[in-house]
Amino acid sequence: MKFVEDQTAQKLRGGYYTPLDLAAFISLWVRDLDPRRVLEPSCGDGAFFQAMADVGGFADAELIGFELDDVEASKASRRASELRLRNAKVRSEDFLAWAIDNMDEGGERFDAVVGNPPFVRYQFLPPTFQTRAARIFDELGLKFTKHTNAWVPFILASLSLLRPGGRLAMVVPAEIIHVTHAQSLRSYLGKECRRLVIIDPEELWFDGTLQGAVILMAEKRSGPRQKVEGLGMVPVRGREFLRRAPSDVFAEPQAINGKTVSGKWTRALLDLETRQLFDELEAHPDVHRFEDVARVDVGIVTGANKFFLVSDETVETFGLSKYAHPMFGRSEHCPGVIYDEQQHAANAEKGSPTNFLWFDDAPAKMKSGPKRYIELGERENLHTRYKCRIRAPWYKVPSVYSTEVGMLKRSHDTPRLILNRVGAYTTDTAYRIRSTDVAAERLVGSFLNPLTALSAELEGRHYGGGVLELIPSEIERLIIPLPANTGVDLAELDASIRSRPTHETLERQGKTVLGALGISKAKQASALEGWRKLRDRRHRTSTDTAEA
Repeated sequence: MKFVEDQTAQKLRGGYYTPLDLAAFISLWVRDLDPRRVLEPSCGDGAFFQAMADVGGFADAELIGFELDDVEASKASRRASELRLRNAKVRSEDFLAWAIDNMDEGGERFDAVVGNPPFVRYQFLPPTFQTRAARIFDELGLKFTKHTNAWVPFILASLSLLRPGGRLAMVVPAEIIHVTHAQSLRSYLGKECRRLVIIDPEELWFDGTLQGAVILMAEKRSGPRQKVEGLGMVPVRGREFLRRAPSDVFAEPQAINGKTVSGKWTRALLDLETRQLFDELEAHPDVHRFEDVARVDVGIVTGANKFFLVSDETVETFGLSKYAHPMFGRSEHCPGVIYDEQQHAANAEKGSPTNFLWFDDAPAKMKSGPKRYIELGERENLHTRYKCRIRAPWYKVPSVYSTEVGMLKRSHDTPRLILNRVGAYTTDTAYRIRSTDVAAERLVGSFLNPLTALSAELEGRHYGGGVLELIPSEIERLIIPLPANTGVDLAELDASIRSRPTHETLERQGKTVLGALGISKAKQASALEGWRKLRDRRHRTSTDTAEA
């Protein structure tokens, strides 16, 4: 969990300003409309004012900028004056509050919206802003989640203030394509816009951050009868695309609609052939949704992992052997697909926290060592943490059980299931998987293949650093082939994962698992290449040079 006291002032304000060349590209595109009124909902120090002055054509337009920070608002206002944008006005107030008052039919409307909305997590927003963010969703009849980020209600409000036929162009986090908390936004954009285009760069645009960004270009429908084209993706490398006319870039990709736009937009990153192949394989009778063959539960929630997950040395020091149980919860604990006594011993030898402490005795029955350890936790105020203080006693963790299969919450290349041969416990860094209709060994062996790996890229999400994360609802939507006439050698698969590049293991598994479905080698290769493309994009590396 991230805490507000650990964040920089820049992060808490979402103050990452748009590079001038990107702002100029955006300004050129909206200039094609000859806009009379332009909105910039988070204008910062006025970078977009500079860009509009540089490209020309905005001298007579009414430019309305919002900036909550008084110092930055003053900079933007002075900049507009120096640039002789005589109809520019900067309002030093909260844009969301103003937008709520103008979202009804009688409110103000704009021909164009440009900008770079703040990237601030919901939990870091002041309570008043949190309330206003939720109100934006409510006004538009959209589902709200407290996992959202400030940029989501900013875009929703901006689009609602755009006139029919108007244009919105913004630099937004690349996670708009896949995060669950942006689903309401994606659905709203898909319904309200004639055409959507994402310019997706290979590199990071903002220095000092791991956050990928894209340019969102959206043209609002001129009326309810206008045809909705859908979404197009423009992958770019470097700044070469800035030399082209923005209108040509917007018109370039073939737009796709249907489930690609109604759900996550990750499918749009694939070519038509790979999308069609995925749909074909998804419909195969021996390919199943994960929720149809297994159940997914979160791991044990301790509220203080460093206290409850300890090394053998800590167990010995405080005499905790009665309460110590084997556990795993990190990728380095599980380098393969089998967690057995040998792997557990190897982890313990390295000094890893391989023991989960489950205190199920009353204090009176405890010896002095365990009591001293609990007192140590109390001196560190662990008993005041939320998850600890809501249970009695605070050190007795609930919902403690293990399952025959585990799965780490995050992965670098692709997720895998782990056969839990020692009944080890897992914390909330992993999931507990219970097979319903399939033997655990078969489930683990069949899960690792190009099709399921591609499915994980389509369903999962990633943030700075490129690690893939799956929540239970996303795991349940994964597709997994379970051919009746195949047998994966788990020991051989385990050794392959530990010693070979991931793409080689997936290729071998494709021959075994997908081959048993009657899938041709060419289609196996297409599924593998689809996975590589999305994996490399997530890692921000080129498919031509990346090492799997």
